[in-house]
Amino acid sequence: MYTAATESLIKQAREIKEEELQRFCGRIFKLLHSKDVSGDTVDSLQRLNLIVSATKYATELPSDLVLKLQTVLRSSSCPEQLQVLSSSILRDSFPPSVHSLCSDLSPDSRTFSHVASVVLAQAGSQEDVMPLCHHLLKSLDSRLSDGQISRHALPLLSKMITVYPEILTDDQVNVVSRKLVDWLRYASMQQGASMSSGGFFSGPRTRQPAPLTEVDGVVTGDFFTVLCVGQSYTEDQWMNMYTFSMIKSWLLTYDTDGTTNTESDDRSEVDSSVTSMVSATSSSTRLLPPKERLREKAFEYCQRLIEQSDRKALKKTDTKLQKACIVESVSILDVICGEDPSYVYRAFPCIKALYGRLNGDLTYSRALLPIAQFYLNHSEIAAVDSEAVFCQLFSHCPAEQFNEPMLAFQFVQFCLLNASVLQERVTNYRQSFPNLLKFLAWNSSGLIAEFVELLPSLIAPDTAIELLHTILDLPCLAAALDLQQRSACYQAPDRPAWDQQGAKVAACLDAFRQPSCRGLFLYILRPEAGTGDTIDRLKMLHEILADMAESPRVVRCAQVVPVLLHVYFNTVTQKADEKMLNQLLLVLLERSSLLYDIKTFNVEVQKVFSTHLQALCKLHPPLIVDQSREILELASSPANIYSKEDFYTHVVWVIGEYLSVSYDPRCTVERITSFFECLEAVLFEITQVRQSASPPSFSPRLVTVLMTTLAKLATRSQDLIPRVSLCLSKMRPFARSAPVMTCYSEEDTEEIITRAHELINLLKLPNVAQFVLAPSAGGDGPRWHRDTNASLPQGMKAVSGLLHRHSSSLPT
Repeated sequence: MYTAATESLIKQAREIKEEELQRFCGRIFKLLHSKDVSGDTVDSLQRLNLIVSATKYATELPSDLVLKLQTVLRSSSCPEQLQVLSSSILRDSFPPSVHSLCSDLSPDSRTFSHVASVVLAQAGSQEDVMPLCHHLLKSLDSRLSDGQISRHALPLLSKMITVYPEILTDDQVNVVSRKLVDWLRYASMQQGASMSSGGFFSGPRTRQPAPLTEVDGVVTGDFFTVLCVGQSYTEDQWMNMYTFSMIKSWLLTYDTDGTTNTESDDRSEVDSSVTSMVSATSSSTRLLPPKERLREKAFEYCQRLIEQSDRKALKKTDTKLQKACIVESVSILDVICGEDPSYVYRAFPCIKALYGRLNGDLTYSRALLPIAQFYLNHSEIAAVDSEAVFCQLFSHCPAEQFNEPMLAFQFVQFCLLNASVLQERVTNYRQSFPNLLKFLAWNSSGLIAEFVELLPSLIAPDTAIELLHTILDLPCLAAALDLQQRSACYQAPDRPAWDQQGAKVAACLDAFRQPSCRGLFLYILRPEAGTGDTIDRLKMLHEILADMAESPRVVRCAQVVPVLLHVYFNTVTQKADEKMLNQLLLVLLERSSLLYDIKTFNVEVQKVFSTHLQALCKLHPPLIVDQSREILELASSPANIYSKEDFYTHVVWVIGEYLSVSYDPRCTVERITSFFECLEAVLFEITQVRQSASPPSFSPRLVTVLMTTLAKLATRSQDLIPRVSLCLSKMRPFARSAPVMTCYSEEDTEEIITRAHELINLLKLPNVAQFVLAPSAGGDGPRWHRDTNASLPQGMKAVSGLLHRHSSSLPT
């Protein structure tokens, strides 16, 4: 993020007072009227630029200063630095300058470019930029006074059609398409002329144009592309480069209607493919309509770039350019084939050969994504098997290059864009979630929004439980990836380098290399699902990684887990069957006490568990009976209160809420009694009054929930009412004991006493208590609260009177 000094400057810019801003603007106005441009003028404009850009709102500037900045902007004789600053200030200022700037557009290329940036930034409608559009189209068909083509036109036109795609008419689209064809395919093959010194005793002389070369130094024998190398370039070569940079957006905007030849619209795919093959062998495409001709020339251009990318570049920068050109070329071929499927048959041999060349080379991993996109979009039409492509993509890229931020972002974007298709057609997509989550574990802060959107597409019935465990183990995965990276960097003889990283990390690295721990790390770093839900020795893994718990990467990853858990449960509960719901509940009960010990991580995850425990039981109340043994085991241990109080409290609440014969006929008296006796023992143990005892470390809320749950269970087995009444009668001495009074506030103790008093009074009338504490399943419906003829409003009145009448009957 920003440095402290930069943050301070931005804060000052945001907090500047209106009076101070007006005085500062007046000073700048005077400086701009001076004939000489001083450093003070530039510095003042830079400060004003910071002020107007420091907030997302347009800053209102004095009208005289706005007019002066417009004058500076439109003056071709002004230094470019002043024009750039004026343009930047006007883009973020108010009132807008669109109409005044468009009234008389400058023929000067540099000036027009700065003016256009302001117009495009402040335009509110298509009509505002229409004069700019006409000027741009005119400049594309003309030359400047020095004989050069206006370079600025294409970048500005590209930005304009992105915002206002309907601004060009069909005729204008055809005109521009013809120009793009000329620049793309027929640029000159000689280097641009450059001035050089003829030596100490001679004046400057003009070099003779030299031929262009390929990236490997061989003289270019085919048409010019962006991968042709020269010391300088002609204007049409520059326009060739600009055209290539915008051709994809142009095709997507104006060529989505397919071919313009009406006769071919009704042909079958086979007929059109034959036609395309014939046209491919034709010596000329000049008879094609402009859109089709541009598509054909763009296709040839991309094929030539792919061929050029196979050459061994002499410079490292050219190698990077080759990779970028592969990505863009394959993407353009994908667009062309999408608009005209007949090109698929011509493109696939080239794409297949390219994949065979790049497959296995990790330096070209980003180029594999557009190739995979091409296979995904067109393999069915060409009857090509794409399974090997996606196996390679999902198995190797995330596992070996999870630490490449740009690849991680583009890979996840690829999955997001094609999530529905990947689910249907790529068998190993959902199985690869352990690999995909490596991107998130390593780059958690940058990819959380993308994975929140992507996670639902990874949930499948056969892998849902394993995915839940994997999400919970995400911080362990981050720690393991960190150790894997360090282990690759520091070999065993480099132990001093390990020690520089800290003794704790060195100990973890030692464990990472131990054969006895190999199975644990192989599981947590597995590339795909299907090897089991989780591992029996998970606690051992947590102990091994304990020293990594404070690592910034692990901590950031742990902060992501609760967010993903909410998304996971909200998705899976919509389509889970009874078997799946039982499995989910078992995971909640098991993993509530089996989490990586990171500061606040356990507490946050248990809060999520608590929320979705209620949701699961509400969705399928028989879960309480189905998993009664596991629930009883958790509820009967007071130790769970101290390690996971919030989750334990919610377990007690769902027992009281859903352990009822109205939800499940298996709720026999014996089963209810077993739960009652379990919770009764826990309440008795934690409320024992001993003057020497330490203050309770649990909240009053737990006590009130336990009391209420016991009362609910007693109403369903009325033989238990005397026992719960006796238990409740002991709450007043507990709440008034010295240890409790030192820990709880007066409001807390009164809440415990009041709840006990209310429950005792209710239990004196068992039928009323059952009505209040265990209402029927439809009690939360609107009719029960709105209809005065329904029993609930009348019952509440009766209960209110009962409690009021017995208010003096305090427990002894």
